[in-house]
Amino acid sequence: MRVALIQLGYDDAEPVAERVERAGALVRDQAGADVVVLPELWAPGGFAYPSWLDRAEPVDGPTMSAMAAAARSAGVFLHAGSIVERPASGELGLEGRGLWNTSVLFAADGSPAATYRKIHRFGFGAGEPALMDAGTDLVTVDLPDRGAGVSMRAGVSTCYDLRFPELYRAQLDLGVSAFLLCSCWPAARVAHWSLLGRARAVENQCFVIACNTAGEHAGGRMGGRSQVVAPDGTVLGEAGEAEEVLVVDLDVAQVAAWRAAFPVLADRRLSTPPPAKTHL
Repeated sequence: MRVALIQLGYDDAEPVAERVERAGALVRDQAGADVVVLPELWAPGGFAYPSWLDRAEPVDGPTMSAMAAAARSAGVFLHAGSIVERPASGELGLEGRGLWNTSVLFAADGSPAATYRKIHRFGFGAGEPALMDAGTDLVTVDLPDRGAGVSMRAGVSTCYDLRFPELYRAQLDLGVSAFLLCSCWPAARVAHWSLLGRARAVENQCFVIACNTAGEHAGGRMGGRSQVVAPDGTVLGEAGEAEEVLVVDLDVAQVAAWRAAFPVLADRRLSTPPPAKTHL
């Protein structure tokens, strides 16, 4: 399975329409890959909070319509990153915000494959928690490996989710062999990004396919370092800090082989929370 991570870099001066056009061209350039991934909130700006209300759109709005066309043109399965979603229906979440950080994924014919609303919002009460509702649903997708004629089930997550291992355990219990995530992770904590991606791979014996953002916007420098990690923790490919397309070939059979050779998951004892004990 060939995966291509488009570590898009941008700044505040680039008009959104031009960025969307440029991202679409980069996706079309990946014809021949099986799976292509873009970063989190690359169109509205990952930390451009004041612009989010104006740049919010439904999942079938102009940004994702352009990405659907790019996926269809390239013939690739596309994780198109995420948008600030404002549903056309006027739907509200549990906190009444009506906005979500929503990842959108497309099949190779450009048809919708899945959407995922980010569960863990970053900002410690400001930023995402102040502006957006939290997602509630676990999402998995089947990634195609056209060369081998097989697929690999992946769990979908976004950026700050990476700090919460219980999410990935829950996805593991849904039968995934890979974790697929987009991010806008800053340079100040990029060491955490790299470490946590490897940890999620090792502890769950899954591939991690993680695309981050490059460049500098909203006064912050992004970390880059997109990576693909094997289920034994080996880093199969890692990008630098600047805009880059990272292409890595995966052996889908490696998951089953490693789990058989080192069957740590069979020794789990707390797959469900144990009953609480009361000490008198």
